[in-house]
Amino acid sequence: MLIPVRCFTCGNLIADKYDDYQNKVRSGEDPAKVLDSLGISRYCCRRMLLTSLETIQQIIPFYEAIQRRNQEVQSELE
Repeated sequence: MLIPVRCFTCGNLIADKYDDYQNKVRSGEDPAKVLDSLGISRYCCRRMLLTSLETIQQIIPFYEAIQRRNQEVQSELE
């Protein structure tokens, strides 16, 4: 996952807190309380953590589809 190292707006360091945030949210805790416990109080920093997506999981299906299509084309050419 590519989480920004610093907040784009204020420059606070946020990347070191991302793993703790993800683990606590996945265990069922309230995201707002988790951000408060990690000391992230500015709304710009909270936005950075709340809106980060694991983009690789969204890209992999397209990559696999392209690979399958390339194999189909190669088999048709042979």
